[in-house]
Amino acid sequence: MRAFLGVLACSLTVLSVHGLYSASDDVVELNPSNFNREVIQSDSLWLVEFYAPWCGHCKSLAPEWKKAATALKGIVKVGAVDADQHNSLGGQYGVRGFPTIKIFGANKQKPEDYQGGRSGQAIVDAALNALRSLVKDRLGGKAGGSDYGKQSGGGAGNKKDVVELTDDNFDRTVLDSDDVWMVEFFAPWCGHCKNLEPEWKAAATEVKEQTKGKVKLGAVDATVHQGLASRYGIRGFPTIKIFRKGEEPEDFQGGRTRSDIVARAMDLYSDNIPPPELQEILNEDVLKKTCEDYQLCIISVLPHILDTGASGRNSYLEVMRTMADKYKKKTWGWLWTEAGAQMDLESSLGIGGFGYPAMAAINARKMKFALLRGSFSETGIHEFLRELSVGRGSTATVGGGALPKINTVEPWDGKDGVLPMEDDIDLSDVDLDDLGKDEL
Repeated sequence: MRAFLGVLACSLTVLSVHGLYSASDDVVELNPSNFNREVIQSDSLWLVEFYAPWCGHCKSLAPEWKKAATALKGIVKVGAVDADQHNSLGGQYGVRGFPTIKIFGANKQKPEDYQGGRSGQAIVDAALNALRSLVKDRLGGKAGGSDYGKQSGGGAGNKKDVVELTDDNFDRTVLDSDDVWMVEFFAPWCGHCKNLEPEWKAAATEVKEQTKGKVKLGAVDATVHQGLASRYGIRGFPTIKIFRKGEEPEDFQGGRTRSDIVARAMDLYSDNIPPPELQEILNEDVLKKTCEDYQLCIISVLPHILDTGASGRNSYLEVMRTMADKYKKKTWGWLWTEAGAQMDLESSLGIGGFGYPAMAAINARKMKFALLRGSFSETGIHEFLRELSVGRGSTATVGGGALPKINTVEPWDGKDGVLPMEDDIDLSDVDLDDLGKDEL
């Protein structure tokens, strides 16, 4: 019981500890909400301490830090971040121990580590030395940047292609859109965000061109639009999320280069496009256009309508549509015909006369084809096409070395087949009485 009370007392002691600085001090309390405005966008030199309230060394430093802040008032800004409470902010600056002091000078994006002593005098001396360096840099024409879009001058692309998203326009622009969105949540003081910015900008321009605007890239300053950051559980920067209408947002886990971003965007674009049309081979133009315009044309020869009826045929067509959708990222065309309707085509593919349904994949540029050897099912077709897509599988040359002659036929009307009617025999002029007599 006594041990329990001791643990409880320690716990209560920890819970009762608050920040080391108060409003009456000349030390500015910094947090994710005001850090960008106070430090990054400021023209002033800043000394910032990252601390934890429970840290003994931080407690020892606190009175000296307050003295330095008072001595430097109006000359150099002195701030402090409770990195135990705001660990994402500490994490962005690589804070691994407490206290950590950083100097935000001419280049706010690359603060320097303070390596001096922990007395008020040592801190003031370091601040004045840093101030002299800042003034010297300004005399030499050097200056740091702070805004998104001014974070780096490198990289191709148009800044306008990155859509600025806010608490006010996010739902209307992103959630109500039929387009796919890739959204970066950033903080202007974040070094990784600075590195990503030119890549994001270049990718936005390329993606806009390649997807005709169907995939868009946006950016949210999460330090300003905290409602959005809170809604989507943003804990670190940069965070990239993917938004598709009617679906939960998805975290982007890929690389942070332009090519990585563009590749993911193109996958999203392919996912969002409709599957290729499944066409019946009605004439030569249908076959020629499909097989010449696409890398492969996938052709099914289905049983005669009298053998399957409409329901049986539709089940085969549904399997083809499912697989066309599954492989829609491939540049393939999808065709079908009825057994016996295109005998030259069947012969050129070695299908002729039996084994329906059958499937072949034709590469018209090489005049090579491969036949489905497994079952005409989603599983069987998937195995067949997967082998082809990785360059495996047995192939042969299309018979005659060219696309065969194609008959012009009427499209299937979607109905069951009807047996052909035989002509009625007119027996009116036959004398039935003579049928039993022998002819001389």
